[in-house]
Amino acid sequence: MADKADDLLVFITRGEVVCDECGEDLGRKAWITLAGERGALCLSCADLDHLVFLPAGNAALTRRSRKYSNLSAVVLRWATRRKRYERQGLLVEAEALEQAEAECLADEEVRARRRERAAERRAELDEQYVAQFAARVRELYPHLPPGRETEIAEHACLKYSGRVGRSAAAKALDAEAVELAVAAHVRHRETPYDRLLMSGYERHDARWQVRDQVRDVLARWQGE
Repeated sequence: MADKADDLLVFITRGEVVCDECGEDLGRKAWITLAGERGALCLSCADLDHLVFLPAGNAALTRRSRKYSNLSAVVLRWATRRKRYERQGLLVEAEALEQAEAECLADEEVRARRRERAAERRAELDEQYVAQFAARVRELYPHLPPGRETEIAEHACLKYSGRVGRSAAAKALDAEAVELAVAAHVRHRETPYDRLLMSGYERHDARWQVRDQVRDVLARWQGE
């Protein structure tokens, strides 16, 4: 599938790189975006870390995943021999990929793919910590929809991700750190934030556009 000029791009680096926003040493073969004067950003700082990777190779699955995903990004890597960036695949929303898979694959193949992804995700999660984090989310936001506390905790607490749930404050179940994780979830799930990013908004401008919606949802989930 041909890439569009306005596609969001994610690059797999060749050398060592540091995120210019959070200062995290990302090492080699890091996944970054380029944000003009702000430099290189890790996926967490670019608000792309909730997306899943779909490798290139299945045009129908890629096309449908992109169609159903509010936010997507093309993944590129430099090919030394050919001296050009080559497409590795696409970052899309997990729900969009599952919907596309359901259309493209037989039921058993869908289940096999989902089991494989679920196994990979479980390997990256500390189940006890996730349960504690989820319980703290539910304690602070007693009116959030059922099951969302686990979804928020699993996303925030992935090992090696640099996400908010891996911070020292989050590990102590600090209310402010938990709020950051819940607010990030609200932006992606309850507001048009992803669509704003996809339409060309800078991340900070997009956050400003949805700030009142995020605040209102958080207040409602707290029961205020």
